[in-house]
Amino acid sequence: MTTTADLWHHYCRTRSERDRAVPDSFHWIWSQDGGPGCEVLGDLSGRVVGDLGAGAARHVAHLAVHHEPAEVVAVDASPAQYEMATGLFAHLAPRLRIASSDAVPHLQAAKSAYDVLYSVFGAVDFTDPRELLPAAAAALKAGGRLVFSTLAHYLNGAQARPDLVATDVPAKTPEGEPASLRRWVLQEQVWVKALDEVGFTNIAVDVLPAGADGPQGADTLLVIANQQR
Repeated sequence: MTTTADLWHHYCRTRSERDRAVPDSFHWIWSQDGGPGCEVLGDLSGRVVGDLGAGAARHVAHLAVHHEPAEVVAVDASPAQYEMATGLFAHLAPRLRIASSDAVPHLQAAKSAYDVLYSVFGAVDFTDPRELLPAAAAALKAGGRLVFSTLAHYLNGAQARPDLVATDVPAKTPEGEPASLRRWVLQEQVWVKALDEVGFTNIAVDVLPAGADGPQGADTLLVIANQQR
């Protein structure tokens, strides 16, 4: 992501104006209308949980209200997303904490602080895995879990990358000018290798089929890995 413009300025802004409720469900798939729920995170009661690239913090709000974690932290680098999340869900403090930060420095400052980390098409998609995954491993307690959903292929149907290389995808500045940001759309074996190289074990990857036709009809990779140091 750029440091000179907030490329997430427009994302979900319309929804935040009309829908201010804590969601009663949690979805991993791209279309957000089916598939497994937060049970893949494990028992969250009394746990410290972090959402990497939390956006407007709807997923963390659901966890804070329905699953009794000790603390759930919404991490996002976008000032606009931080503002929206704060406006929507700041009342859920102290169980929900909203952190305005890039994922990597946040994790680097939180050594062994988390029981569970996850990303729903969030920071894992938009941060170099060679930086993010080691930081996530260090921020997890022994036996902690990392779970993320990411695109199984490009939205135009093209295959995911067979190597650890990002693709520039279109975005807009707050002023509406064309821009781009980097997204990692990687094949299953690339994610597995990257996780294994930084010490994650029990790595499992499921392909979740699209829950909708048309532009929202992308398959999802759901990746689960454990920190066993």
